[in-house]
Amino acid sequence: MIVLLPPSEGKTAPSAGDPVDPATLWLPKLAPARRRVLGRLSALSRRTSARAVADSLATLGLSEGQRGELERNAVLATAPAAPAAEVYTGVLYEALDAATLAPDARAWVDERAVVFSGLWGVVRLTDRIPAYRCSAGVTLPGIGGLTPFWKTALTRHLPAGGPVLDLRSGAYAAMWAPGPQAVALRVLHERIVDGEPRRSVVSHFNKATKGRLVRALATASVTPASVDELLAALRDLKYDVRERPAAAGRSRQADVIVREL
Repeated sequence: MIVLLPPSEGKTAPSAGDPVDPATLWLPKLAPARRRVLGRLSALSRRTSARAVADSLATLGLSEGQRGELERNAVLATAPAAPAAEVYTGVLYEALDAATLAPDARAWVDERAVVFSGLWGVVRLTDRIPAYRCSAGVTLPGIGGLTPFWKTALTRHLPAGGPVLDLRSGAYAAMWAPGPQAVALRVLHERIVDGEPRRSVVSHFNKATKGRLVRALATASVTPASVDELLAALRDLKYDVRERPAAAGRSRQADVIVREL
């Protein structure tokens, strides 16, 4: 079983540590692709003229107040690196709180979690990386859209096999299609309006629930042999999981319902 995760937009920059070596990250065959993206991203971020800076900010989807992200990207090749579990610090990762897991549960997460990244393609939580800013939806000069770029590379190198719990969304989900041995999970927030239940995707609830869900699976040392067993395990952990119709040959689809207290 593997668990597919998005990265977090928020990251904590390591204060010390050797720089990243793309060849030491999970799936070293991706090292040439990683170096190519790293080089183009750093070059884009090093430009200094007012017009070039404005263009770089627009390319990366950043505001004028986020110019510091360009400075960080410009020196990625020599910046301190730390385990991805310490660098990714958004809502999902705060809820997962890998640092406080018991040893067996932490080993479960380290072995099964795969984080998708616009810069690195995929990493494990134990892989050492610097803090960066580059989403999968970015189009880099000389490379093009990162989603199709990584889809080509990952289709060639990412091992298939199941079951797969897919907690990605948006451009990260488009980077690789795990197939029918996977279930893509969506979190819906339910509230009562005029006496009727209404469900919607709410970003904070979605990310926090996914983090807690992975933590619960790790703590229970769940090792399902199939998607059906995985969904049963989630229900045993008291998650309200509802399957939805899915296209033949594609990942199965399911919702986790979170009710407003």
